[in-house]
Amino acid sequence: MSAPDRTVDARGLLCPWPVLRLSRAARELGRTGRILLLADDPATASEVAQLCSERGWKIEDRQDDAAGYLVTVR
Repeated sequence: MSAPDRTVDARGLLCPWPVLRLSRAARELGRTGRILLLADDPATASEVAQLCSERGWKIEDRQDDAAGYLVTVR
């Protein structure tokens, strides 16, 4: 898997901020590209899944661990 076009570090932020930052990065990036979101709020996983469903984005990779939540969306 290639490197993301943009990384959004939302660790330490509570929802809805990680999703808002992800949405802004996608808007700035345009129609194509990959974004890596780093977040540690437990609500982020479901919020990102909902946002991707609404926007027609695809979650390419997802990792949940003690450090938080890492997701790559296209």
